[in-house]
Amino acid sequence: MCGITGWVDWMKDLAHYPTIVESMTETLTPRGPDAKGTWLSTHCALGHRRLSVIDPENGAQPMSRKMGVKTYTLVYNGEIYNAAELRSELKCRGHRFHTMCDTEVLLLAYMEWGPSCVEKLNGIFAFAVWNDVDETLFMARDRLGVKPLFYSCRTGSLLFGSEPKAILAHPGFHPEADEETLAEIFAVGPARTPGHGIFKHMEELRPGHCLHYTRGGLRIHAYWKLESREHTDDLEKTVTAVRELLLDTVHRQLISDVPVCTLLSGGLDSSALTAIAAAHYRDSGRGALDTYSVDYADNDKHFKSSAFTPNADAPWIKRMSEHLGTRHTYVEFDTPELVDSLTEVVLARDTPGMADIDGSLLLFSREIKKGATVALSGEAADEIFGGYPWFHRNESLEADTFPWSLKLKERLSVLSPELLDYAQPEAYVKGRYEQALSEVSHLPSESPKLRTMREMSYLNITRFMPTLLDRKDRMSMRVGLEVRVPYCDHRLVDYVYNIPWEMKTSGNREKGILRKALEGILPEDVLYRKKSPYPKTHNPNYMKAVKAWMLDILDDPASPILPFINVPKLRELAAAESDSFDIPWFGQLMTGPQLFAYLAQVNFWLKEYRISVK
Repeated sequence: MCGITGWVDWMKDLAHYPTIVESMTETLTPRGPDAKGTWLSTHCALGHRRLSVIDPENGAQPMSRKMGVKTYTLVYNGEIYNAAELRSELKCRGHRFHTMCDTEVLLLAYMEWGPSCVEKLNGIFAFAVWNDVDETLFMARDRLGVKPLFYSCRTGSLLFGSEPKAILAHPGFHPEADEETLAEIFAVGPARTPGHGIFKHMEELRPGHCLHYTRGGLRIHAYWKLESREHTDDLEKTVTAVRELLLDTVHRQLISDVPVCTLLSGGLDSSALTAIAAAHYRDSGRGALDTYSVDYADNDKHFKSSAFTPNADAPWIKRMSEHLGTRHTYVEFDTPELVDSLTEVVLARDTPGMADIDGSLLLFSREIKKGATVALSGEAADEIFGGYPWFHRNESLEADTFPWSLKLKERLSVLSPELLDYAQPEAYVKGRYEQALSEVSHLPSESPKLRTMREMSYLNITRFMPTLLDRKDRMSMRVGLEVRVPYCDHRLVDYVYNIPWEMKTSGNREKGILRKALEGILPEDVLYRKKSPYPKTHNPNYMKAVKAWMLDILDDPASPILPFINVPKLRELAAAESDSFDIPWFGQLMTGPQLFAYLAQVNFWLKEYRISVK
């Protein structure tokens, strides 16, 4: 894993601007603490920060190779899990390799197959290749968007980076916000519409898309998308296919030249990955697998069961670690640490995020990094297999809006009349929801129920899942930890997307098909445990702390957020008893305390990044 950045400009000789690309590259140091490199030519400058995972002694970037009269130069962030197969195929085609790293495989694959090389890749990636003779920049992002890539295209110039901060470091880019930015932040956030870069004049290359930039301009096209197809396998074949795909992808993602671990919550998704990885370790003679879990001080005292969080994780973590014989590390944080992290996570994301849900992951990743460089995590299983409660509730299925943001009017009640008039957030969310549904392709044979469930799956995979993937990438890479997400293997996602809902929920259980596929891999009590999400703090001291932070902001007339919020309403909420205050902000993890924390983060973001509103 790494950080990449670059600048193409047809009006300047970039060889005269080395300090600019060096500054852009330096912003990505946390993503790549092991090495750095820059490369400059007349109209293209590239920068790279490296986190060494495969072949640490080689693979320095930017990497250049020559074919005929053309020289190709690559910067790349990610992992190619089928690099061994591609290496063999490229050798058969006459290519010679000088390293064992997947960077060289990717570069030679592009030189051999051009832009169509992306269709051969199994992995998580964002990369850019410059062709010096044709003066062409080609960029691509993995199919599910695990690895980030942002860009800004102005007249005669293109800037790009793994994170917005790399683009913000260019002296020609100024952090601005418009009505669309504010609608994204206050009505959609912490989610983000695919392709939206939040800052004015900044965009995100969407998952499964390629970008070509030449003197003739910018061109973008999709090379992969979710497609609706008839599912012809019976239940037995489907169970076997899911099982084999999951086994294959976990085995592929255990390849590393540095220590690997798994994140273990005791739930179905993480337990499955850990069980497969632990068995693979035993079979290959690699010894015991390291596992990690996170919790909060005194959560056992303050935990309250709910429909979203039916039981605590701790007993189940112990159950699985002992069953599999892993070397387990329990990581615990207290409220002051969590509150202190709320500003750093904004710097990691370059936008407001999931408040303490982000902060805990940042702190967790920092502890894991002390013992490992690569971790496997269970993100995406709920989106792909239909695990969230909103897949199973009529209220959500019939809501005609994003199911993780059902009570938009309550959310908008904390915004100022001026912002509501300027940004039109209710209409904006409606438009984004309708845009998402318009992308879904349906089969003529689908019943109304199956149409609804396909739409729900599409919304979760393309609109909710990216929020969690952004969170995972930014928080882990902030401390130089690579987190791999096996459930995001595009082969698995593509197959499961087309499994009929009745089969997907076999046994009348959420993720029923996954549970069947894991029979014999997991103990039965873990296999059929009720879903419980990523843990959050239940300590009332956290609510007190974020309320106090919010009140300080309200009391400061210089706070940049004040024109955008309903100050009397927020004072009223802050005065309410915490038990009676439960305005939902986002999904199942962000409610009352996270509302205050999120708005405080917005204020910090506006101030720290010196955002001007146009």
